[in-house]
Amino acid sequence: MKNFITLAIVLICTLNSQAQIKIGIKAGANFSNLDGTFNTKTRTGFHAGAVLEIKAFSNFSIQPEVLYSSQGAKFESSTISEINYNYITVPVLAKYYLLTDIFSIEAGPQFAFLVNDNVSNAFKTKSFDFGAVAGVGVNVTKSLFAQAHYVIGLSDTTTDANITNRVIQISVGYFF
Repeated sequence: MKNFITLAIVLICTLNSQAQIKIGIKAGANFSNLDGTFNTKTRTGFHAGAVLEIKAFSNFSIQPEVLYSSQGAKFESSTISEINYNYITVPVLAKYYLLTDIFSIEAGPQFAFLVNDNVSNAFKTKSFDFGAVAGVGVNVTKSLFAQAHYVIGLSDTTTDANITNRVIQISVGYFF
């Protein structure tokens, strides 16, 4: 966590002094699943939190976020019907505007910290999940925006099996 905070401070300090910073909120739906050895179905959840957009150049921004994200999967098994992971996620996205201040492509790492889960003691859920995010964004007005992201987990969610998160996120947000 200290390395992340240091990286964030360095990025902010090295940006142009003319950089524009926008602060906002966003929320939306999660369509999550687990990739692994089990047959699972998509679970619908949600995410919500704060967004910061730091404009470095005319068509390039850095967008760190802090979100509460409900993820997991549904099962067709009689023993487990659903796995629910609740994370505080911190994606740090590079945004490149294809149409200046209107349409962007976004990508970057995501750091997720487990808040709670509904997994029994039979499985040991890891408290940290690392992933990658890619997607698109549209600024509808100067304040209102919409985003669609795909999050792929790059680390296992449990110590007992090779299971990773997969999430499609559809969001709307507002910059103040």
